[in-house]
Amino acid sequence: MLKIINAKKSYDGHDVLKGVSLRVDAGTIVGLAGPSGGGKSTLLRCMQGLEILDGGTIVCDEATGFMFQDFQLFPHMTVIENLMYAPRIHNQIEHAYEYAVELLRRLGIAEKATVYPKQLSGGQKQRVALARSLMMHPSLLLCDEPTSGLDVATIADVVAVLQSVRDMGITMVIASHDLDFLVQITDRIVLLKDGCIAAHLEVKNAENPIEALKRFY
Repeated sequence: MLKIINAKKSYDGHDVLKGVSLRVDAGTIVGLAGPSGGGKSTLLRCMQGLEILDGGTIVCDEATGFMFQDFQLFPHMTVIENLMYAPRIHNQIEHAYEYAVELLRRLGIAEKATVYPKQLSGGQKQRVALARSLMMHPSLLLCDEPTSGLDVATIADVVAVLQSVRDMGITMVIASHDLDFLVQITDRIVLLKDGCIAAHLEVKNAENPIEALKRFY
């Protein structure tokens, strides 16, 4: 589904990605872990085309959706208007409203359809951002720090929500500093450090995946 070959990216002379290669198969959830500045968010943004590689190649033959760390909901639009924005600008509004309502129902926030982002809690904004990223029916969902700033109970809700997304047949790549969260939701975890892949772990085959990964920090 997704192949990254020798990806390189620099900012102001600083090498953020130093030849990263990675394959993501359909139907899997891959976690990108590592310390701050290791390159995980940059790699995710390059996958989406929000950043352009300086070298290497990213090959993806599927439609992608992107869930931003800071949600980036339009404050002047209601929840349902936020969801309808992309279908409108792409002239794909047929059945879009019904799908938006269904997504909000699945995510447990159907009653929030007509409120504005400022009236939502952090967890509710997270669900709206997730619903919006699914509106164009992506096969691959890219999530940047989906649990950032959330409490333990809300993180548990996010895990359940992402598992429901997986049940919809959507492949995911999730960048997060939270190893506990990644171990709960992913099939494998790639640890990026100093712009390189420092470790690659199959979660189900690891006896203590968190301790195994911490050795590479």
